[in-house]
Amino acid sequence: MRALVGSVLLLLTGPLAVLAFGDVDLERSWYEGSQDRVGLAPDAATVHEAMVQVYGARTVRWRGAFGIHPWIAVKRSGASEWTTYQMVGWRSWRGGDGVVESSTDAPDRRWYGAEPMLLTQRRGPGVDALIDRIEEAVSSYPWSRSYRIWPGPNSNTFVAWIARQVPELGLDLPATAIGKDYLGPTTLLAPAPSGTGWQVSAFGLLSATLARNEGLELNLLGLSVGIDVDDRRLRLPGVGFWPGTTDMTNAAPPPGTTPAPP
Repeated sequence: MRALVGSVLLLLTGPLAVLAFGDVDLERSWYEGSQDRVGLAPDAATVHEAMVQVYGARTVRWRGAFGIHPWIAVKRSGASEWTTYQMVGWRSWRGGDGVVESSTDAPDRRWYGAEPMLLTQRRGPGVDALIDRIEEAVSSYPWSRSYRIWPGPNSNTFVAWIARQVPELGLDLPATAIGKDYLGPTTLLAPAPSGTGWQVSAFGLLSATLARNEGLELNLLGLSVGIDVDDRRLRLPGVGFWPGTTDMTNAAPPPGTTPAPP
Protein backbone atom coordinates (compact mmCIF):
# COMPACT_ATOMS: atom_id res chain seq x y z
CA MET A 1 0.00 0.00 0.00
CA ARG A 2 2.82 2.39 0.83
CA ALA A 3 4.39 1.73 -2.58
CA LEU A 4 1.05 2.40 -4.31
CA VAL A 5 0.56 5.69 -2.48
CA GLY A 6 4.15 6.71 -3.27
CA SER A 7 3.67 5.90 -6.95
CA VAL A 8 0.46 7.95 -7.17
CA LEU A 9 2.10 10.92 -5.44
CA LEU A 10 5.01 10.75 -7.85
CA LEU A 11 2.66 10.65 -10.85
CA LEU A 12 0.82 13.67 -9.49
CA THR A 13 4.00 15.74 -9.71
CA GLY A 14 3.34 16.56 -13.35
CA PRO A 15 -0.25 17.84 -12.96
CA LEU A 16 0.72 19.81 -9.85
CA ALA A 17 3.59 21.44 -11.75
CA VAL A 18 1.19 22.39 -14.56
CA LEU A 19 -1.19 23.89 -12.00
CA ALA A 20 1.65 25.90 -10.49
CA PHE A 21 3.52 26.98 -13.60
CA GLY A 22 1.45 26.11 -16.66
CA ASP A 23 -1.15 28.00 -18.65
CA VAL A 24 -4.21 26.81 -16.73
CA ASP A 25 -6.79 29.50 -15.91
CA LEU A 26 -8.38 28.74 -12.54
CA GLU A 27 -10.34 31.98 -12.33
CA ARG A 28 -12.31 32.37 -15.57
CA SER A 29 -15.64 30.62 -15.97
CA TRP A 30 -15.58 28.06 -18.78
CA TYR A 31 -18.25 29.87 -20.82
CA GLU A 32 -16.15 33.04 -20.89
CA GLY A 33 -13.29 31.36 -22.74
CA SER A 34 -12.48 32.29 -26.33
CA GLN A 35 -13.70 30.05 -29.16
CA ASP A 36 -11.79 31.91 -31.88
CA ARG A 37 -10.04 30.03 -34.70
CA VAL A 38 -6.25 29.68 -34.57
CA GLY A 39 -5.52 29.00 -38.26
CA LEU A 40 -4.63 25.29 -38.24
CA ALA A 41 -7.47 24.23 -40.54
CA PRO A 42 -7.76 25.55 -44.09
CA ASP A 43 -11.02 27.05 -45.30
CA ALA A 44 -12.94 24.04 -46.61
CA ALA A 45 -14.35 26.10 -49.47
CA THR A 46 -10.87 26.81 -50.86
CA VAL A 47 -9.32 23.31 -50.54
CA HIS A 48 -10.65 20.60 -52.86
CA GLU A 49 -8.84 17.56 -51.45
CA ALA A 50 -10.22 15.33 -48.69
CA MET A 51 -8.81 15.92 -45.21
CA VAL A 52 -8.93 14.47 -41.71
CA GLN A 53 -7.62 16.37 -38.70
CA VAL A 54 -7.53 15.33 -35.03
CA TYR A 55 -7.17 18.02 -32.37
CA GLY A 56 -6.74 18.19 -28.63
CA ALA A 57 -6.91 21.05 -26.14
CA ARG A 58 -6.61 21.37 -22.38
CA THR A 59 -9.91 20.92 -20.58
CA VAL A 60 -11.35 23.77 -18.53
CA ARG A 61 -10.30 24.98 -15.06
CA TRP A 62 -8.25 22.68 -12.79
CA ARG A 63 -8.96 19.62 -14.94
CA GLY A 64 -6.74 21.14 -17.62
CA ALA A 65 -3.71 20.35 -15.47
CA PHE A 66 -4.49 16.66 -15.90
CA GLY A 67 -5.96 16.13 -19.31
CA ILE A 68 -7.13 17.21 -22.74
CA HIS A 69 -10.37 17.16 -24.69
CA PRO A 70 -9.94 15.80 -28.26
CA TRP A 71 -12.07 15.91 -31.39
CA ILE A 72 -11.86 14.66 -34.96
CA ALA A 73 -12.79 16.67 -38.07
CA VAL A 74 -13.34 15.46 -41.63
CA LYS A 75 -13.80 17.12 -45.02
CA ARG A 76 -14.58 15.11 -48.13
CA SER A 77 -13.21 15.92 -51.56
CA GLY A 78 -14.98 18.97 -52.91
CA ALA A 79 -16.92 19.57 -49.68
CA SER A 80 -17.42 23.21 -48.72
CA GLU A 81 -17.50 22.60 -44.96
CA TRP A 82 -15.92 20.53 -42.20
CA THR A 83 -17.76 18.01 -40.04
CA THR A 84 -16.49 17.65 -36.48
CA TYR A 85 -17.18 14.71 -34.15
CA GLN A 86 -16.59 14.78 -30.42
CA MET A 87 -17.93 13.40 -27.16
CA VAL A 88 -19.42 16.13 -24.97
CA GLY A 89 -20.00 15.16 -21.35
CA TRP A 90 -22.69 17.69 -20.53
CA ARG A 91 -24.99 16.13 -23.13
CA SER A 92 -25.30 13.14 -20.77
CA TRP A 93 -26.95 15.38 -18.18
CA ARG A 94 -29.69 16.35 -20.60
CA GLY A 95 -30.40 12.88 -22.02
CA GLY A 96 -31.68 12.99 -25.58
CA ASP A 97 -29.59 11.68 -28.46
CA GLY A 98 -26.48 10.66 -26.53
CA VAL A 99 -23.11 12.24 -25.86
CA VAL A 100 -21.57 12.12 -29.35
CA GLU A 101 -21.94 15.47 -31.05
CA SER A 102 -21.44 16.39 -34.70
CA SER A 103 -21.24 19.91 -36.08
CA THR A 104 -20.26 21.68 -39.29
CA ASP A 105 -18.26 24.46 -37.66
CA ALA A 106 -14.55 25.15 -38.28
CA PRO A 107 -12.51 22.53 -36.37
CA ASP A 108 -9.59 24.70 -35.22
CA ARG A 109 -11.40 26.81 -32.63
CA ARG A 110 -10.12 27.26 -29.10
CA TRP A 111 -11.74 24.95 -26.57
CA TYR A 112 -13.20 27.55 -24.19
CA GLY A 113 -9.95 29.45 -24.04
CA ALA A 114 -7.49 26.58 -24.54
CA GLU A 115 -5.54 26.57 -27.80
CA PRO A 116 -6.19 23.52 -29.98
CA MET A 117 -3.18 21.53 -31.09
CA LEU A 118 -3.03 19.29 -34.13
CA LEU A 119 -2.48 15.65 -33.14
CA THR A 120 -2.46 14.15 -36.62
CA GLN A 121 -3.60 14.91 -40.14
CA ARG A 122 -4.33 12.96 -43.32
CA ARG A 123 -5.14 14.57 -46.65
CA GLY A 124 -5.27 13.77 -50.33
CA PRO A 125 -5.91 10.56 -52.32
CA GLY A 126 -7.56 7.75 -50.36
CA VAL A 127 -8.73 9.97 -47.51
CA ASP A 128 -12.39 9.85 -48.62
CA ALA A 129 -12.28 6.11 -47.92
CA LEU A 130 -10.83 6.81 -44.47
CA ILE A 131 -13.68 9.22 -43.81
CA ASP A 132 -16.20 6.47 -44.68
CA ARG A 133 -14.62 4.25 -42.04
CA ILE A 134 -14.39 7.06 -39.49
CA GLU A 135 -18.09 7.78 -39.85
CA GLU A 136 -18.89 4.06 -39.58
CA ALA A 137 -16.85 3.94 -36.35
CA VAL A 138 -18.66 7.00 -34.99
CA SER A 139 -22.03 5.36 -35.62
CA SER A 140 -20.91 2.11 -33.95
CA TYR A 141 -19.25 3.68 -30.88
CA PRO A 142 -20.41 1.39 -28.03
CA TRP A 143 -20.78 4.04 -25.30
CA SER A 144 -22.70 6.68 -27.23
CA ARG A 145 -25.08 7.18 -24.30
CA SER A 146 -22.57 6.88 -21.48
CA TYR A 147 -20.11 9.38 -20.08
CA ARG A 148 -17.81 9.18 -17.08
CA ILE A 149 -15.04 11.72 -16.71
CA TRP A 150 -12.76 9.16 -15.02
CA PRO A 151 -11.59 6.58 -15.93
CA GLY A 152 -13.92 6.55 -18.93
CA PRO A 153 -15.73 6.31 -21.23
CA ASN A 154 -15.09 9.98 -21.95
CA SER A 155 -14.02 12.17 -24.88
CA ASN A 156 -10.57 10.55 -25.06
CA THR A 157 -12.16 7.09 -25.02
CA PHE A 158 -14.25 8.13 -28.01
CA VAL A 159 -11.35 9.38 -30.14
CA ALA A 160 -9.17 6.39 -29.15
CA TRP A 161 -12.01 4.07 -30.24
CA ILE A 162 -12.19 5.77 -33.64
CA ALA A 163 -8.40 5.50 -34.01
CA ARG A 164 -8.45 1.76 -33.27
CA GLN A 165 -11.06 1.21 -35.96
CA VAL A 166 -9.07 3.30 -38.46
CA PRO A 167 -5.41 2.54 -37.65
CA GLU A 168 -4.26 4.30 -40.83
CA LEU A 169 -4.67 7.54 -38.89
CA GLY A 170 -1.61 6.56 -36.85
CA LEU A 171 -2.94 8.62 -33.94
CA ASP A 172 -0.52 8.86 -31.02
CA LEU A 173 -2.52 10.27 -28.11
CA PRO A 174 -0.44 11.89 -25.34
CA ALA A 175 -0.35 10.83 -21.69
CA THR A 176 -2.76 13.70 -20.99
CA ALA A 177 -5.51 11.94 -22.98
CA ILE A 178 -6.93 10.41 -19.80
CA GLY A 179 -9.55 7.82 -20.76
CA LYS A 180 -7.84 6.60 -23.93
CA ASP A 181 -6.95 3.33 -22.17
CA TYR A 182 -10.53 2.51 -21.19
CA LEU A 183 -11.53 -0.59 -23.18
CA GLY A 184 -14.81 -1.37 -21.46
CA PRO A 185 -15.84 -3.63 -18.59
CA THR A 186 -15.01 -6.92 -20.30
CA THR A 187 -12.15 -6.20 -22.73
CA LEU A 188 -8.59 -6.58 -21.47
CA LEU A 189 -6.57 -6.59 -24.71
CA ALA A 190 -6.86 -4.28 -27.72
CA PRO A 191 -4.70 -2.59 -30.35
CA ALA A 192 -2.99 0.61 -29.28
CA PRO A 193 -4.80 3.71 -30.60
CA SER A 194 -2.04 4.22 -33.18
CA GLY A 195 -2.57 0.72 -34.56
CA THR A 196 1.17 0.02 -34.27
CA GLY A 197 1.11 -2.23 -31.19
CA TRP A 198 -1.02 -3.52 -28.35
CA GLN A 199 -2.23 -2.62 -24.91
CA VAL A 200 -3.65 -4.50 -21.96
CA SER A 201 -5.97 -2.59 -19.66
CA ALA A 202 -8.20 -3.20 -16.65
CA PHE A 203 -11.05 -0.64 -16.75
CA GLY A 204 -8.58 2.08 -17.79
CA LEU A 205 -7.22 2.13 -14.23
CA LEU A 206 -4.22 -0.11 -14.75
CA SER A 207 -2.76 -0.64 -18.20
CA ALA A 208 0.37 -1.11 -20.27
CA THR A 209 0.94 -0.20 -23.91
CA LEU A 210 3.74 -1.35 -26.18
CA ALA A 211 3.68 0.03 -29.71
CA ARG A 212 5.95 1.56 -32.32
CA ASN A 213 4.27 4.98 -32.13
CA GLU A 214 3.47 5.11 -28.42
CA GLY A 215 6.58 3.29 -27.24
CA LEU A 216 6.20 1.84 -23.75
CA GLU A 217 3.57 3.47 -21.55
CA LEU A 218 2.24 2.44 -18.13
CA ASN A 219 -0.99 3.75 -16.64
CA LEU A 220 -1.91 3.79 -12.95
CA LEU A 221 -5.33 5.19 -12.01
CA GLY A 222 -5.46 7.11 -15.29
CA LEU A 223 -2.04 8.75 -14.88
CA SER A 224 0.35 7.57 -17.58
CA VAL A 225 4.13 7.59 -17.86
CA GLY A 226 6.34 6.14 -20.55
CA ILE A 227 9.09 6.51 -23.10
CA ASP A 228 8.47 7.20 -26.78
CA VAL A 229 11.51 5.64 -28.42
CA ASP A 230 10.91 6.56 -32.07
CA ASP A 231 10.39 10.24 -31.21
CA ARG A 232 13.00 10.27 -28.42
CA ARG A 233 10.77 11.79 -25.78
CA LEU A 234 9.10 10.96 -22.49
CA ARG A 235 5.36 10.61 -21.90
CA LEU A 236 4.51 12.31 -18.61
CA PRO A 237 1.26 12.79 -16.66
CA GLY A 238 0.01 16.36 -16.78
CA VAL A 239 2.84 17.37 -19.11
CA GLY A 240 2.21 15.21 -22.17
CA PHE A 241 5.26 14.78 -24.41
CA TRP A 242 8.63 15.96 -23.11
CA PRO A 243 10.81 17.47 -24.44
CA GLY A 244 8.49 19.49 -26.59
CA THR A 245 7.00 22.94 -26.74
CA THR A 246 3.45 21.56 -26.41
CA ASP A 247 1.66 18.32 -25.62
CA MET A 248 1.37 17.63 -29.32
CA THR A 249 2.64 18.82 -32.66
CA ASN A 250 1.24 22.21 -33.56
CA ALA A 251 2.40 22.16 -37.16
CA ALA A 252 0.23 21.21 -40.12
CA PRO A 253 1.76 20.02 -43.40
CA PRO A 254 1.47 22.65 -46.15
CA PRO A 255 -1.48 22.48 -48.57
CA GLY A 256 -1.11 19.91 -51.31
CA THR A 257 0.97 17.46 -49.28
CA THR A 258 -0.08 14.08 -47.95
CA PRO A 259 1.65 12.71 -44.85
CA ALA A 260 3.18 9.28 -45.32
CA PRO A 261 1.14 6.46 -43.74
CA PRO A 262 2.36 5.32 -40.30
